[in-house]
Amino acid sequence: MYGANRGILIAFEGIDGTGKSTQLRLLADYLRDRGCTVIETREPTDGPYGRKIRKLYVDRGQCSPEEELELFVQDRRQHVREVIEPGLAAGHIVLTDRYYFSTAAYQGAAGLDPDEVLARNSFAPRPDMVILLTMEPEVSLARIRDLRGEKLNEFEQEEQLCRVAALFESFRDPCIKRIDATPVLAHVREKIRTAVDDLLREKAYRCVSP
Repeated sequence: MYGANRGILIAFEGIDGTGKSTQLRLLADYLRDRGCTVIETREPTDGPYGRKIRKLYVDRGQCSPEEELELFVQDRRQHVREVIEPGLAAGHIVLTDRYYFSTAAYQGAAGLDPDEVLARNSFAPRPDMVILLTMEPEVSLARIRDLRGEKLNEFEQEEQLCRVAALFESFRDPCIKRIDATPVLAHVREKIRTAVDDLLREKAYRCVSP
């Protein structure tokens, strides 16, 4: 049984406001109802490097793009070592809210070479699937402002998100599954479930309660 050996890694990616966190939780609930052991995680993490990254949400000018990238890489190394690899080794399904494609897109939008950013992350396990939620930046920003009632942080400015969205669109890794996040939540949820069900069948992964 595949599930008793190597687990499954699924990353949720996309610009801010596409509903990644919500859809990740819905998928986790769906998989647990089927008897899967699921690990929900996110990047930046709550570790020391992740906390430094979150401070950049308020003032991104605290460090250079290269220094910012180094924080993401170190945070991911810790994340892989402490959460992702142990989860996969135990045969679990690991769902991460953001992974190295986000770093390539956001740091690329800040002026770094996306290919070099991806190369710096070659230590990280390749996802079995990347669910890339797509949406026009003006729509995602309206969601953040109007539905969440939040102020835009340093990573959520429209010009920035347009560059990020263009870079996400340029990625052609076969593990990427693009899903339009514009329709109602339930429609997007069903598209994600179908994609993940197909992945589990392809991997011959069977969810079995512990």
